Amino acid sequence: MRRHDLDWLRVFVFALLILYHVGMFFVPWGWHIKNNEISDKLIFPMMFVNQWRLPILFVISGMGTFYALRKRSGKQFLSERVIRLYIPLAVGMLLIVPPQVYIERIANAQFSGGYFNFWPTHAFTGIYPEGNMSWHHLWFLPYLLLFSLLLAPVFLYLKKRPANFWTGRMKMLLLKPSGIFVLILPLFLAEALVEPFFPVTHALIGDWFAILYFLLFFFYGFLLISAQKEFWQNVEDHRKKYLFCGIIGFTLWLALIMVFEDSTYRHFTEAFLKVFNTWSWILTLFGYASKYLNRPSFILSYANEAVYPFYILHQTITIIIAYFIMDLPWHMFSKFILLTAGTFIVSWLIYEFGIRRWKIIRPLFGLKLHSRLIRKFPADS
Repeated sequence: MRRHDLDWLRVFVFALLILYHVGMFFVPWGWHIKNNEISDKLIFPMMFVNQWRLPILFVISGMGTFYALRKRSGKQFLSERVIRLYIPLAVGMLLIVPPQVYIERIANAQFSGGYFNFWPTHAFTGIYPEGNMSWHHLWFLPYLLLFSLLLAPVFLYLKKRPANFWTGRMKMLLLKPSGIFVLILPLFLAEALVEPFFPVTHALIGDWFAILYFLLFFFYGFLLISAQKEFWQNVEDHRKKYLFCGIIGFTLWLALIMVFEDSTYRHFTEAFLKVFNTWSWILTLFGYASKYLNRPSFILSYANEAVYPFYILHQTITIIIAYFIMDLPWHMFSKFILLTAGTFIVSWLIYEFGIRRWKIIRPLFGLKLHSRLIRKFPADS
């Protein structure tokens, strides 16, 4: 049975990603271009979201892999995964990401001239940030492809043996609300012992902490959904406890980094609080989604299909709009609203009229050749 709550969560998290990237234009953290006025007020909500927004995406992807393998062979799964991840990545790096790099270069006086003086002559020279070739926000795709290739043999083994040790162990852990927190131990070890030596780069090569950290979440997603009713019953029954844990975890983590200076004690405590907080919010979101969102709707079906193209398109649109308003003497709130609305509206226009209706274009943005929505609700209806 299809879990509509997973679809809602996927839509919600990707929508949040768009808001997060809009927020990056205004906060002091490094980003491609910045507003002429920076806000410290956005830092705390950005820090809160940043703890769990990417991990839950990899958990959901692991869950999606479980469902994909139920009706596909290993060869079919890997073939589909390569097509639906590699092709959009290639198209994105060729057409979608270069405008972002171009705007960054002209905004920082690192290039002069029109866009077609930049692309393709300069767009693919060297590797970003020293050069111009990059996958920018599309880094999620090569990581997900790598994880799928690496864990496919493990997943196929578990698929053929439903009563395997790992699924049985997971069901045992889910009998108590605290049992599922055993899974944060490997996350803690990665955060405490690997991250200091391999800071996140999203470059894939040499990005050992990010590979290990997100690989664990991807694997956890497959294991959790393998437990089926035990998992959903656990998160739904104990969602308020997990919410409490998340509030406490984030509060303590925030207090720690604001009060204590760097030390070995702070490093290990911070690592534990970070993974505890992250895991608590992931369980909370699954619990409340299971309780209130496990129901179908046409809006969900439409949004669930639109998510992938929106993800590919959105940051380029955000940066293009941001470039034209970055030096205007407007209030930041006005810019935030314009940037958010503009990103969603332009992404929708391109998706609806330039991608969704065209069979030749759909696979380039990770969509299946045919859409059930088009059959049920024709484009001209």
